[in-house]
Amino acid sequence: MSLFTQKMKMLTAVVLDGYSDAVVKALLEEGVMDFVHISQLDGEQASRLSSRKVDIPTGAIGDLRGRCENLMKLGGLDLPPISKSDVDSLGGLDMDACRRTLDGLSSGMAGLREEQRNLNQRLVAYDEMLSYVKEKKTEYIDLRIGSISADRKLDDFMMRLAPYCAVVAKDDSGMLVSLSLKRDVSRIDEIMDKFGWTESPKADKDSLQIASRALEEKRASIQGKVDDLARQVKERIAAQGEDLKRMWILLRVSELSGHVESFFSYTRNTTLFSGWVPAAKAGEVESVIYEAAKGKCIIEWTDDSEVDRQSIPTSVSSAKVLAPFERMVKNYGTPEYGSINPTPFTTVAYIIMFALMFADVGQGLVLLLIGIIGGQWYRRHPMAKDGLISRYLCSLLMFLGPASMVGGALFGSYFGYSWLPAIWFNYHAVVNGHAEGGLVSSVYDILGITIKFGIAVIFTGLVLNWINLVRKRRYLELVFDKNGLVGGVMYALGIYACYYFVDTGYRAFPTSPALYAGLGLCLVMIIVKGPVYAAHKAKLSGHREKVSSVVVDTVMDFFVQVLEIFSSFLSNTLSFMRVAGLGIAHVSLMTAFEDMAAMTGNLVAYVLIMILGNVIVIAIEGLSAGIQSLRLNYYEFFTKYFTGRGIAYEPVGLRSRIVID
Repeated sequence: MSLFTQKMKMLTAVVLDGYSDAVVKALLEEGVMDFVHISQLDGEQASRLSSRKVDIPTGAIGDLRGRCENLMKLGGLDLPPISKSDVDSLGGLDMDACRRTLDGLSSGMAGLREEQRNLNQRLVAYDEMLSYVKEKKTEYIDLRIGSISADRKLDDFMMRLAPYCAVVAKDDSGMLVSLSLKRDVSRIDEIMDKFGWTESPKADKDSLQIASRALEEKRASIQGKVDDLARQVKERIAAQGEDLKRMWILLRVSELSGHVESFFSYTRNTTLFSGWVPAAKAGEVESVIYEAAKGKCIIEWTDDSEVDRQSIPTSVSSAKVLAPFERMVKNYGTPEYGSINPTPFTTVAYIIMFALMFADVGQGLVLLLIGIIGGQWYRRHPMAKDGLISRYLCSLLMFLGPASMVGGALFGSYFGYSWLPAIWFNYHAVVNGHAEGGLVSSVYDILGITIKFGIAVIFTGLVLNWINLVRKRRYLELVFDKNGLVGGVMYALGIYACYYFVDTGYRAFPTSPALYAGLGLCLVMIIVKGPVYAAHKAKLSGHREKVSSVVVDTVMDFFVQVLEIFSSFLSNTLSFMRVAGLGIAHVSLMTAFEDMAAMTGNLVAYVLIMILGNVIVIAIEGLSAGIQSLRLNYYEFFTKYFTGRGIAYEPVGLRSRIVID
């Protein structure tokens, strides 16, 4: 894992035209090049090149590949991995042959699929009727008791009612009980008239139970048929599983190859392409291209220092185990090239925040077990869709469960009880007013801890921002920006003044000359910022702004920046009080459930209430703590050093899952 984004180099290669296909396959196998379209190269150079249209559009290949994937999913077949040997052994793509194979397999199952759809529609209707019966919503169902003409057959009667999902059963007296949805009454009336239906005045209570049992039996029968049809579909697809897998590999490789070739440009006898590669992989990629082209190529490398940093894609290297937190970072944005990798810092900050808000050994153990069991289930069912507890949540709980357990041990909380002495302080005793001395004896002490934690997080963000600005050579921002040195010094002075004010019992502010000298120097720096920026801009562009314009901008910027520094840093710091708030709410809820359980005076009721209380707290407080930890990272931590304006590094390879338009 790298503390910074990976160093990148741009490769530009010219290959003799006859070797371009081999080079494409070699680059796909390597899977580390983020291709650059020829239009992004120098205009004069690009004008001498031409684009060659791919013989088969990638969209048509993608459609066939999607059909193949859908059939494989129906057959319970996993998508196969693609290896170099698979690519080397592949022949040419015959679109018509693929289409015929897929059409034949689809048409052969058309009858089964149609029957499945019809049966599923009936299942929906049966489920609807069952819900109305269970909820006693008789206004939506039509229940009848009666008989048909002696000369009409019961089987014919039931067959005619089947399209409307009506069920018919006999009661103990031999009378027929019919149950259907009220919206189908008019059509059912027509059928009953044809069969000479005679209504009976018998009471409805027993009849409804009879009809309900018949409905459940009918539903079970239909479900059995649906399952049997699904098995037949799966068996038919599995019989051609190997052919489908090989077809999918051929289609996917052809699709990826077409995508790569769309970045290529050509002269009469050569192919030219360009792209970004991690510097650590540069030698390996160069060797692969030379080998594939049999040496008939020219390769040039462009260092990142020769290109505008804003156009370079960002590759972030993080340990695989930190994938849940890397996803948090990606959801916010992509780091700028050459900047700090936010993933390890996000990991530490998020885990500590969660541990402070949701501190309980027993409840943390439950979260860990949910993560382990859920993760194992998804590994056994790789094709399953994410449910309420998703793959991402399971992997995240593997961190949050132990974090909660550590927090619980520090604060002495085990399913809401203090079964063991707290390593740090007893959170429950402090919140409930039972703490006996110690450094932490009141809620205000807890609030103070979270404020100090917030100050540490904010200062960490500022230091990371200073490192980023130095690496980007943005020295003016480093000095004058609100998240630069001026803002950091003013924040530090403000923290000192606030703590002095609190320590004196809210009676006096500090009188240190150094404090006011530092504050005055910062204010002067903010005033100087405008003229310095104007001079720098004039040096770069050769155009000088009017003095009056610079003065107005300086005055406006001074008031805005001072207001931003005071308001934003104050609000960011106070935001961390929510860490204490969630922790206090967690303890208060468990205390409330314990009090309710004690009021019952019954051991069984006591245990049941405490179990229910723990379940509710795990669900509600766990979710709240997770959301608030994310919010604090995004709005209080990321905003200090992480712009999210980088370009994502998206290499194309056999194992990449990029979506191709």
